[in-house]
Amino acid sequence: MAQKLEFRLNFDDSLEDYVRKNYPKVKNYRILTKSLDARGAPTGKNPTYHYIIEILDGKEDEAPSVDFKAYQFKGQKPLIIGAGPAGLFAALRFAEYGVACQIVERGNEATKRMLSISRFWKHGDLDSETNVCYGEGGAGLFSDGKLISRVKSDLIGYVMQKFVDFGAPEETAYISNPHLGSNKIRTIITKMTNHLKQLGHEIYYNNRMEKILTEGKKVIGVELLDGTKLYSDYILLATGHSAHEIYYHLNELGVTMKAKDFAVGVRIEHPRKWIDQIQHGRFAESLESARYRLSYHDKKSDAGTYSFCMCPGGYVLSSGTDQDGIVVNGMSNYARNSPWSNSAIVVTVKANQDFGSGLFDGLEYQREIERKAYELSKEVATGKELPAMTLGEFIKGKLNTNPLPKSSSPSRLVKADIIKLFPPKIIQHLKQGFAQFDKNIHGFAYEDALLIAPETRTSSPITILRDKSSLESISHSGLFPCGEGAGHAGGITSAAVDGVKVVDSIMKKYLRLK
Repeated sequence: MAQKLEFRLNFDDSLEDYVRKNYPKVKNYRILTKSLDARGAPTGKNPTYHYIIEILDGKEDEAPSVDFKAYQFKGQKPLIIGAGPAGLFAALRFAEYGVACQIVERGNEATKRMLSISRFWKHGDLDSETNVCYGEGGAGLFSDGKLISRVKSDLIGYVMQKFVDFGAPEETAYISNPHLGSNKIRTIITKMTNHLKQLGHEIYYNNRMEKILTEGKKVIGVELLDGTKLYSDYILLATGHSAHEIYYHLNELGVTMKAKDFAVGVRIEHPRKWIDQIQHGRFAESLESARYRLSYHDKKSDAGTYSFCMCPGGYVLSSGTDQDGIVVNGMSNYARNSPWSNSAIVVTVKANQDFGSGLFDGLEYQREIERKAYELSKEVATGKELPAMTLGEFIKGKLNTNPLPKSSSPSRLVKADIIKLFPPKIIQHLKQGFAQFDKNIHGFAYEDALLIAPETRTSSPITILRDKSSLESISHSGLFPCGEGAGHAGGITSAAVDGVKVVDSIMKKYLRLK
């Protein structure tokens, strides 16, 4: 077994020099993990990097390749619905087994999505099929490109290495909380899909799945928007958290689902230098853009308020999918060099408590906030602008006559009372959260920080139930719900891992059936 070494170095010390001086016999090594600890930076304590390295003896320079056999499905190729992280990593895993797939994506290719999205951000012209949420790469294509995951899985290393194989920086495989940025991840996704096409995968773009075809409680294929019918005994449903119409269709088919908790709130934006200074102190100009992760739990209501999808040096985006709804999200590029940093600040809402007991009540709760945001924007502008107010105005509950601070958003903002968008519980918990977060990070509750609303698409409000072992729908054989839209993942990494897990499960089942 290879020897491992663990140590900490000051942020500006050379790892190469340290190893050469302290371990002169070591000729080659591999970094397993690297994480920054800057907790003491605001008080002047030197930030450190925590390293774990593996000593190589020359025979372990390359990770062993997985020896998959090529299996030929007797029937039609497996069907993957959705080309986001879950769908694409499922396709990559199938390819390692030698199995080509059919992939259906309602939106456009990654390189072409930007044209539609740019028009939307600049002019408010929404393409309901190709937007920030729909299209090759999924919603993660226009996010921070964070590969953070709270799930524990042996497959996380596999996913990280795949990103490296398709062009991510080498450090992605070992650094703590790696970040690709929206600009890099678009290039990586394009390389992935080109690779899949070369291996015989068929990808249907701009063609939404309209129906799942069944025989009794068994799925046999799908019908697309243009009438095309594709058949398969194995259908991976990876449609993402915003394809709401799929839940209604599944309900009509009798697919077993249940309502789940999610979170709603606002996106807060500070000047990046402000966050860098209060987080990194005198090291602000020497370290990468500062991140934060905040949470507050109210014991009385048993509700959590927390930061979500923090984007240092990023942008606030208009991310809606409906003509009569407004949604915001955050994104940053690899360099994280925008003059602003932003994060969602959201409050947990619970099924059977904050909304009704019906399957679609959470989804309607979500949509009502989005519609209110559109109506509020339309009251004071045209309905295409994002409603915003300062944190100071939010805390006082009253707008002043000052203009809004400058923002990173490529879309126009309009000054509006965003308190009107949310139930009183959400407003109360947001205010409590901001007060607590200012204690955690002194200066966080900066009066001129900008609040842009609403942030509602934190996760799916519905879970498509599946067997814990086979990962197959508990009601319909051949249907494999996966990723964020199925309620089994949250973020790029966990969705990718889930897609891989589902494919491994299918192959185990297929080999047994053979």
